[in-house]
Amino acid sequence: MIKEWIRGHLRVSTDPARLQLEVIHAFLSRQSYWAAGIPRDVVERSIRGSLGFGLYDDDRQVGFARVVTDCATFAYLADVFVLETHRGRGLGDWMIGCVLAHPDLQGLRRFHLGTRDAHALYARHGFVPLKHPSRFMEIHRPDVYSKAS
Repeated sequence: MIKEWIRGHLRVSTDPARLQLEVIHAFLSRQSYWAAGIPRDVVERSIRGSLGFGLYDDDRQVGFARVVTDCATFAYLADVFVLETHRGRGLGDWMIGCVLAHPDLQGLRRFHLGTRDAHALYARHGFVPLKHPSRFMEIHRPDVYSKAS
C-alpha cells in the first residue's frame, strides 16, 4: 500500500517508483558517514528489501529514509537524510513523523536505529538509548564497501 503525506509542494511518499536512485546513491556513497563508498547495486538491493520513504520538493527528491521490518514485531530505521539545500526547515522531523505514522509500522515491539549525531531529532519521536545495551550484539564490517571494489 502506497502512503503519501503532503505539505504544500512537499511530499513524503512510499511509492517505490518515485525513488530517485541516483540521488539516494550519491548521498549515501559520497556524503554519509555510515555508508561511504557503498556500491549502487547494494543500495538498490537495500531499497528492494525495505519500506522506503522519499521526501520530495515537487518532483525532486530531497530526502530519504528506509525501514527494514517484518511489519509485525520489529523495525530498523536506516539511511535517513535530507539534502543540505533543504535542511533547517524541519523536514527531517516531518519525515520521521511520517515513517512512524505508517500503518504497517504500528504495534511493533521494537523499533531500532543508529545515529552518531541526530539523537535530539529521534528523541522528539520517542526513541531512547538502549535500556540494556549489553543484551545486543553486532557484526560490524566498516570496510566492507572498500573491499568490494
